[in-house]
Amino acid sequence: MSGLEYGSTFALWRDGSQAEWRAFVHHPFVEGLSDGTLPRAAFLHYLVQDYVFLVHFSRAWSLGVVKAETLDEMKVCAGTVDALVNHEMALHVETCAAEGIGEAALFEAPEAFETLAYTRYVMDAGLQGDFLDLMAALAPCCFGYGEIGARLAREAPTDAPYRTWIDTYNGAAYQDAMIRVGEMIDAALARRLGPEPAHAPRWPYLQQRFATATRLETAFWDMGLRGG
Repeated sequence: MSGLEYGSTFALWRDGSQAEWRAFVHHPFVEGLSDGTLPRAAFLHYLVQDYVFLVHFSRAWSLGVVKAETLDEMKVCAGTVDALVNHEMALHVETCAAEGIGEAALFEAPEAFETLAYTRYVMDAGLQGDFLDLMAALAPCCFGYGEIGARLAREAPTDAPYRTWIDTYNGAAYQDAMIRVGEMIDAALARRLGPEPAHAPRWPYLQQRFATATRLETAFWDMGLRGG
């Protein structure tokens, strides 16, 4: 994937953080999802922490509604919250329930340091910064999972043990939502920074936020592997 599937802003951010991005989307945890060698214990540990992560991630997207300047921005942010809370988190609940882990236990699970660091970084980006700071911090998770899901759907066997996870992020619902988010981010930067946002003085700071959030994604995978 070129990155353009999710808009020109994401493509530029990804190209500006190539080493960080490759470490994230080709992490051993990800490759283990593809070929099925990821230990089940590691996957479950990751799912529990990802559920906790998504709770805070949803709150960050809710902050996007507060920071928005247009109705379209509000609609996309609100729609993303709905998708996270009512759909994506359902995968975690269903999978963990089959392993005897109820939703109440998921919600109350202690946060790993990596979860704490990542979620608070994203929230701080939105609270201390503006809408663009928040989007730059949110983007790696959103688009990274879309890119990973699309790649693994092509590479993983049809009977791969983690096929349900792969199909969730390769599915039309997730992919279409990410295309919409990418379009919204492109419009948001053009509105605030002009038709060539990459030439604006703020661009390096937004690039740095994106790169930092990407490194935090890699650390999250590291945490998942240790759980195995």
